[in-house]
Amino acid sequence: MADHQRRRQGAVLTPGTTEVHDGQAWTPSGVEQARRAFRRRQQRRSWLIAAASTMALGVAAVLAITSAPGWPRVQRSFFDPATAWRALPDVATGLWLNVRLFLICGACIVVLGLVIAVLRTLRGPVLWPLRALATVYVDLFRGLPLILVLLLIGFGVPGLRLSGVTNSVVILGGAALVLSYSAYVAEVFRAGIESIHPSQRAAARALGLSGAQTMRHVVLPQAVRRVVPPLLNDFVSLQKDSGLVSILGAADAIQSAQIITARTFNFTPYVVAGLLFVALTVPMARLTDAVSRRYGYLPGGGLL
Repeated sequence: MADHQRRRQGAVLTPGTTEVHDGQAWTPSGVEQARRAFRRRQQRRSWLIAAASTMALGVAAVLAITSAPGWPRVQRSFFDPATAWRALPDVATGLWLNVRLFLICGACIVVLGLVIAVLRTLRGPVLWPLRALATVYVDLFRGLPLILVLLLIGFGVPGLRLSGVTNSVVILGGAALVLSYSAYVAEVFRAGIESIHPSQRAAARALGLSGAQTMRHVVLPQAVRRVVPPLLNDFVSLQKDSGLVSILGAADAIQSAQIITARTFNFTPYVVAGLLFVALTVPMARLTDAVSRRYGYLPGGGLL
């Protein structure tokens, strides 16, 4: 009986690798084994072609840059190994501030963005002022450049001399990041909320759930799941933009590189800071791609 079921599934008991499916051992047929071998050959061929083309492009780029007349001067000014090694500890210490700022601001942005998105989806004339306030907030901070928000918050708030309000450039810079990015994240959440079919709300209300319970237990879980890949893209951008707090004087990676550059008259610390940011951003970008493939936003397979 078991042998008959395996034959119906396209498997025959021929010598080869035994596999286990649904608790039963079976051997793939010769046709299936040939198909798998063909796929492996095609994958190896694709990897070899990709590696060869990448290597050729890299060699061409290196030759084009190093053969430029001004390359020796650029090499001394931007790619000095001794300067890079001396600058690495200070720049890495400053990068730790960027990482903490990213983590704390990211958590605040998620909460504030979700609240704004819910306010924008409220219904009824009584709640119109809340919808209008949330809309004005989103339009204002999506329209203002982030660097301008940083300058207005970082220099404007201390100028008010309010009692009990901190003058820390790190906290003020983080507040500017939260205010700006929460407007973008709110729109991502709102798109997810509005993508839920109205029948989901109607079914929940028919079961006796209130409007708030429907939003919490039915709409939001589905909406958040749908917008995870776009949210991760926003956080990749936030991870880079955390370096903009250096314009307020925060001792982050970019500010540390700037101090060393002013002392040594060499721009290599900026390259070190850039490489450290890339080392943080690339894993986050690959995680975003993996999540996007899992939810069907990108085709599966491959490194990139």
